[in-house]
Amino acid sequence: MKTCLYPGSFDPVTQGHMDVIRRAARMFDTVVVGVLHNPDKTGCFPVEKRVEMLKKACRDLPNVEVIAYGGLLAQLTRETGISIVIRGVRNASDLENETAMARINRQLNPELETLLLPASPECQEISASMVRQLAAFGADLKPFVPPEVLPDILAAFS
Repeated sequence: MKTCLYPGSFDPVTQGHMDVIRRAARMFDTVVVGVLHNPDKTGCFPVEKRVEMLKKACRDLPNVEVIAYGGLLAQLTRETGISIVIRGVRNASDLENETAMARINRQLNPELETLLLPASPECQEISASMVRQLAAFGADLKPFVPPEVLPDILAAFS
């Protein structure tokens, strides 16, 4: 059985994140979505809320699990026995950053492989920071976030 891990902050979950999750769910028996809890950062949404929103958004994907984690990704993969990490890349900058992180994670856990998925064309410009900025100005978020979490995001910014 092949399992992959899709880590991130998901603050909030976007259609771009969901594109990667859906595609990974077609390729792997199980996709574990790992929501990063970084105690040094204050996110827009607490980690528990981000987990809740991801579970809502992934409700129709039976082979997707959502967990919270803190600490290093390489340590999480060691603890869970997951040896494949999926990362989405939207542009050359993402590619450069994700490649560097993959090398570091591989040094920390030599069993770890990172697979980079290019963003689908319709998701290339979507980022969580863009969604937060649009929400702060009251813009229409429907094209950018899963419908299941839209009320949560709107409530946070009202």
